[in-house]
Amino acid sequence: MAKPLSEYHRKRDFEITGEPAGDSKPNKRQASALAFVIQKHDARSLHYDFRLELDGVLKSWAIPKGPSLDPSQKRLAVHVEDHPLSYGSFEGSIPAGQYGAGDVIVWDRGVWQPHGDPQKAYAAGKLKFTLVGEKLAGDWTLVRTRLKGSGDKQQWLLIKEQDQQARPSSDYDIVQAQPRSVLSEASVGTPTTAAKPSAKKASRKKTLALPDQFAPQLATLVDRAPEGNWLYEIKFDGYRMLARIRDGEVRLFTRNGHDWTDRLPRQAKALQALKLKDSWLDGEVVSLNGDGLPDFQALQNAFDIGRSLDIVYYLFDAPFLEGRDQRQDPLEKRRAALKAALARSKSKLLRFSEAFAANQHDIFESARDLALEGVIGKRAGSPYVSSRNTDWIKLKCRLRQEFVIVGYTRPQGSRSGFGALLLAVNGDAGLVYAGRVGTGFDRAALQDIYARLTPLQRKTSPLDKPLTRAQARGVHWVEPQLVGEVRFAEWTREGVVRQAAFVALRSDKPVEQIIHEQPRAAKSLQAPTARKSGAPSTVAGVKITHPERIIDQHSGTQKLQLAQFYDSISRWILPFLHHRPVALLRALEGVGGEQFFQKHTERLAIPHLQQLDPALDPGHARLMEIDSTAALVGAVQMGTVELHTWGATSDKIETPDLFVLDLDPDPALPWKTMLEAAQLTLSVLDELGLQAFIKTSGGKGLHLVVPLARRDDWDTVKAFAKAIAQFMTQQLPERFTATSGPKNRVGKIFIDYLRNARGASTVAAYSVRARPGLPVSVPVSRDELKGLRGAQQWTVANLHERLQGLKDNPWAGYANRQKISKRMWDKLGATPPE
Repeated sequence: MAKPLSEYHRKRDFEITGEPAGDSKPNKRQASALAFVIQKHDARSLHYDFRLELDGVLKSWAIPKGPSLDPSQKRLAVHVEDHPLSYGSFEGSIPAGQYGAGDVIVWDRGVWQPHGDPQKAYAAGKLKFTLVGEKLAGDWTLVRTRLKGSGDKQQWLLIKEQDQQARPSSDYDIVQAQPRSVLSEASVGTPTTAAKPSAKKASRKKTLALPDQFAPQLATLVDRAPEGNWLYEIKFDGYRMLARIRDGEVRLFTRNGHDWTDRLPRQAKALQALKLKDSWLDGEVVSLNGDGLPDFQALQNAFDIGRSLDIVYYLFDAPFLEGRDQRQDPLEKRRAALKAALARSKSKLLRFSEAFAANQHDIFESARDLALEGVIGKRAGSPYVSSRNTDWIKLKCRLRQEFVIVGYTRPQGSRSGFGALLLAVNGDAGLVYAGRVGTGFDRAALQDIYARLTPLQRKTSPLDKPLTRAQARGVHWVEPQLVGEVRFAEWTREGVVRQAAFVALRSDKPVEQIIHEQPRAAKSLQAPTARKSGAPSTVAGVKITHPERIIDQHSGTQKLQLAQFYDSISRWILPFLHHRPVALLRALEGVGGEQFFQKHTERLAIPHLQQLDPALDPGHARLMEIDSTAALVGAVQMGTVELHTWGATSDKIETPDLFVLDLDPDPALPWKTMLEAAQLTLSVLDELGLQAFIKTSGGKGLHLVVPLARRDDWDTVKAFAKAIAQFMTQQLPERFTATSGPKNRVGKIFIDYLRNARGASTVAAYSVRARPGLPVSVPVSRDELKGLRGAQQWTVANLHERLQGLKDNPWAGYANRQKISKRMWDKLGATPPE
């Protein structure tokens, strides 16, 4: 009897291909729904690999034409070898010469629910099942035929059953309408975000686990040059580019992880000639004008005609170099090592970005004298951190940023194409009008942009608020898919740009990241980031010992940086901690080490921490309360990452002022099902007459928080939350469960009402979570729900961008206190406890 996955292993050389080897003796996953995945595979011919988890492996079929939502379209499915479960998240390129060579993306994934015994149905050759995926849903059938295929491969048919998800192929072709990956937005035929593995055999022993992907350090916009010891470089007018060198192969990635190696072949070849070992280098690609200054339009032209010879790669940092992790080294040491490595190069396409010194009062004058758009300042001695922080700053001589293009006006006189472009930025509730730009276009740009706008036309405005009749006169609206960079004099009080001039379209920045950039005051910048010396630093008056200690290996975040983060968001988080008993999740060894909860003070000496009345929790040490920025930072000093609060305040501890429904999904479920579950639960709360407020958990799901008047006791509030959970489970038993435990949550979402008991707690709004990447639990408005991309959408690295872009409070009305009435109990078919 063949071992599981033996054929899979026989066909592949895992020292060459980047595909996962999997376990030779696969085990069934514990207490989780059965997963399915469909991978779009551009091998000798484009096809779709349909895989169902069964008996600890992925049973696999190759579907040449892909799935169809039309029940009359019976799609051929050729049975192929079993794959390991870990293959379900594989994206990348299988090298030439290897079995299945070509690009692979995850086209869809989710869970499948067999109708009846799946093992018996599979053996009998007729599987009936329901799919719950990001793209596919409803009932399907896989049936084995008697047709003979090539070799001994069985021929099956994949058939969509007639249900609400079925659609005629003449109306809709899902593989054409939704071609991209559900993981990365990549599409086969173009480079994916995953790296192409080297065709050379690599040693299995490495001195450094070089990351496959890497996020760059980003600069914070400031209003003026700050005091202190700073190194300044030219602010290049180009595309940020990261170079990964591994096993002799060079790959070039944009700041968003897109592989542009094929667009920059000469630069990749020049880097390869350096013969560096495992390295990640950071820089920017530019085109230079006749004065030797960056010219963004020339750069775009070079890309458009494929002339990489006209593109120069300026390098300014080396987070990893020659097999060494340099992220914690001081800035000057990293740059010196990079400069020495680049000295080997004879290519004019690689250059080191030199720093220049300038007095803080003269920096703008120096930049203007050089005719620069701006400068980048880097704090001397600072480490490299994959996030936006205040160790790197940007100063702009002229205001300039990206905008979303939402429409255009008709041209006047002899002008062709369009008159002006309408601009917008992302706000709290959607796109916000930001003015228009009608200058800066040459004839070629007018024609090119108009050609791109024409197929995007729509009848209605994509803005969150309508323009006045005068503003909207003569406007042609377009789908908000294009991003343009604009130079302008100032922002008006109305939030629109004045004296705007167009610079160029930007393809390296997605629409959802475009916000109104607002500079921080230079005097508000934090103290220097932690260094290796271990010398204590002070934040909010609290001494931070071992400031260089790494809290999260994934992002490289240090203890001092976490303290600075909590200090910077204290005005956002403190209202949710105010007068509430707090439980601390402490991770003294960082996210990857041991973690433990602490509910009582015991011997914990947090500076400025409030100790509550011992009568609130008899028989234990005193409960804790954090009511100040100093206490918040003090908690971080003592190893705290997460903050969890009770549902009542310390002055009225026996009457809760809120209850929480924690929507906790089976991890195998697609995110789409979480959004649907939240909408369904909100509909029930609406029917009860209760207003709920939403926040991401920072983990897997969402929290629905319902403010209450201080009237009912803990038992009543918990019973009411339980009644809602049971009602949802009774109405939709295939989607929800009100019973805790992984086995009861398989393929479902557990509505966790247990957090509403006396002494229980829920992670506070704006608390960091002790998970890789340090996600944050973030309040969102109801209008934002459908656009959420996941429970860990915001992290320590990007939360500030969201907060700066907020126009309105996402929890407006949270102070409204609501009463649980008898009518509500009756609607749920429940009775309150006596």
